[in-house]
Amino acid sequence: MLMRRRALTYFFILLSALQVTLAQRAVSAPVAQNGRRSSAQEAIFHSPSLDRDMHYLVLLPRDYNSGRRFPVLYLLHGLYGDYKNWDTRTALEHYAKAMPFIIVMPDADNSWYTNSATVPRDKFENYIAKDLISEIDAKYRTISERRARAIAGLSMGGYGAVKLSLQYPELFAFAASLSGALNAAENLDQQRPEFRAKLLEVFGDARNQARKQNDVFLLLKTVHADPYFYLACGTEDFFLVTNRALAAQLSSQRVPYEYHETPGGHTWEYWDSGLPAMLQAVARHLDPVSTPARK
Repeated sequence: MLMRRRALTYFFILLSALQVTLAQRAVSAPVAQNGRRSSAQEAIFHSPSLDRDMHYLVLLPRDYNSGRRFPVLYLLHGLYGDYKNWDTRTALEHYAKAMPFIIVMPDADNSWYTNSATVPRDKFENYIAKDLISEIDAKYRTISERRARAIAGLSMGGYGAVKLSLQYPELFAFAASLSGALNAAENLDQQRPEFRAKLLEVFGDARNQARKQNDVFLLLKTVHADPYFYLACGTEDFFLVTNRALAAQLSSQRVPYEYHETPGGHTWEYWDSGLPAMLQAVARHLDPVSTPARK
């Protein structure tokens, strides 16, 4: 009897451990908008710029196993979001099925994709432009050239995509912004008090040089090797004015771009509805030509 009781005890302990393990796996695996498990791959790498491990998701094209190399789209999340948002809150996986490029979704906290003016260890601009791109080019079969690299994002990520493409024109051939918070370094802290604390941490006060160094309107005046820009914003979005202003500046400077203004607000419904057209624009402007490679 004693042996039987011990055996039953061990059995239930093992069963409980198995249930905990399965539960942990279920939590870590993203669940797509339609309730199905996502096929996006999660990865972690050490960022030298931040000196810590960072997460990202990757969606591979359906013919990735063909052996050839592929263009890459870096897809940035918004403020208070994370690297899983695009995959879990939109139908990205469905829209991307026919797309001939790799999609990378990095985590970036509430960093505004910028090297902080007040917190020296928070070098989030370097993390994206240097560490992450190097990680992806080393780990996946990418076409590691400007002509085959795009960056896009929503809200904070839209600002980040435009800003990084202007600061590193040698890296990106295409930059897209959905509902971009494009005046982040300019005057957003004055317009939206709820964002002020983090904006001051990232960009410093109005006299800080980081303001000018990260102002997309000023950067656009000094950069000559511009990518192709794709801007979209809803007519009920509080960032509509700043998006119209950037579109007007792109037009006046004769920079190649397209601007889409349609009904909608600063919502996931709007971003999901705008995603297919943006992905199609990415596919049109990236060069997919490559030679067979093994990795």
